[in-house]
Amino acid sequence: MQAPDTFDAPVGQAEWMQEGLRRILAPNPSPMTYRGTNTYLIGERDIAVVDPGPDSAAHLQAILDALEPGQRISHILVTHAHLDHSPLARRLSDVTDAPVLAYGDHLAGRSAVMTQLAADGMAGGGEGVDATFRPDQTLADGEVVTGDGWQLQALWTPGHFGNHLSFVFGEAILTGDLVMGWASSLVSPPDGDLTDFMRSCEQLRQRPAEVYHAGHGAPIEAPHARLDWLLSHRRSRESQILAALDGQGADVSSLTREIYTDTPAALLPAAERNVFAHLVDLYGKNTVSCEGELSFKARFSLR
Repeated sequence: MQAPDTFDAPVGQAEWMQEGLRRILAPNPSPMTYRGTNTYLIGERDIAVVDPGPDSAAHLQAILDALEPGQRISHILVTHAHLDHSPLARRLSDVTDAPVLAYGDHLAGRSAVMTQLAADGMAGGGEGVDATFRPDQTLADGEVVTGDGWQLQALWTPGHFGNHLSFVFGEAILTGDLVMGWASSLVSPPDGDLTDFMRSCEQLRQRPAEVYHAGHGAPIEAPHARLDWLLSHRRSRESQILAALDGQGADVSSLTREIYTDTPAALLPAAERNVFAHLVDLYGKNTVSCEGELSFKARFSLR
């Protein structure tokens, strides 16, 4: 159930998604960000901005220009500390005096195994980490933030990133980069943890919702079906890895090239990180073993 590539929102213009919720597309398209980052404005007088986006003067102005007479920005919320979601938060806060709220800094919520991989020298990949991000207030799992005429519940949904939050807004959920319609979410160790990702998706699956508003791409009108596809897709990839390991050991690079046969060479590094994310998950479940310490360069085999 891969969504067709039809999302083509205007850049820098506030569009109504539903009552009390507008979206502004940031000017940062890329292979990792699709058409760009979706910034959301919630409320009709005191406005909450969710995911201000990259450090862009043009996007900062677009957010401020979206304010109508009598409106002010009262809260700035960040789903996670990737460079396409969080850097503009501080500049927007400086202009508006609104506090920045998030689960924590770029290390908050990181699992023990990913903390060890990072300590052993593994660097991140993907969109890039905003290592300078510091919220003014931290949000706990399940905490409710209220404003004038609106309410958001923060859900800690690690997997794509350790400090990742989703936000419940009525019958909608803002899912950041955990669930997107245009592509499966990137899980790139040590910033992302596939074990956490699968758990977060399973937990989100238990919550009723009419629509997901993602960090990139169009609204997801069949959210549970999308979650089912994401979980099935990951389990299918796991089966491919296990089949490739059957009877012989292999490293990440050789496994990736055996499985991702149609992937352009430029995207193979991201594919390798995806394979490694699965191997770490399988290692944690005692399904595979590795020679020596767990690492990106290790050779893996079935237990």
